[in-house]
Amino acid sequence: MKRYGIIGNPLGHSYSEAYFTEKFSREHILATYKPYELTEIQQVRQLLNNLDGFNVTYPYKESILPFLQQLDPIAQSIGAVNVVSHGIGYNTDWIGFRDSIQPELSHLDTHALILGTGGVSKAIQYALNNLGIHYTLVSRQQKNNAITYQQIDYSILKQHSIIINCTPLGMSPYQHLKPNLPYHLLEQKHLLYDCIYNPEVTLFLRAGQQQGCRTINGLQMLHIQANYAWQIWNQ
Repeated sequence: MKRYGIIGNPLGHSYSEAYFTEKFSREHILATYKPYELTEIQQVRQLLNNLDGFNVTYPYKESILPFLQQLDPIAQSIGAVNVVSHGIGYNTDWIGFRDSIQPELSHLDTHALILGTGGVSKAIQYALNNLGIHYTLVSRQQKNNAITYQQIDYSILKQHSIIINCTPLGMSPYQHLKPNLPYHLLEQKHLLYDCIYNPEVTLFLRAGQQQGCRTINGLQMLHIQANYAWQIWNQ
């Protein structure tokens, strides 16, 4: 029997176990999929030898890199991993994001704000480059390659019609929080994309909906990246 799983912390919000368990049952696949809530990334060492493949979620998409034997060229370019197979790291997050947002884009959606600079953000940056969309990073701290939330004003929002939440704000245990944006300045032209899928409507998305914005959560991104992960595990 094949053994798969997901590592991260926390994992109470994750739908991955339910998704793959249902898939295995529906397709009569002899395999298991379990969550492994690691308190520190060093614990991944034993899983590398005991699992046939696993997913990686917050906060280990970057810190897992030194524990892997090799990186797929795209994962190497991105600098973050969300799929591991036989000690090799891959990234399917970028495909999940690209394929889920592309049908919702208009010709006016040419610039994006990416909230956060972690592992998910790196995959989103790669995807936006692939789509030919310019982006600006937003961080809580002042960084050379990013602006801060305090710098976001009407002129910046006017230029950037896409806003993507790559932070854990809105996800358990942060359901009561949302990124610090001037939501009252948002307009119908804006598209808010939350990489979080549980809850289905985060406070970030709700605030956008109240302003008439287009909104997308991360559920389809999850499904698409999971299907690509399955292909990697069985190639």
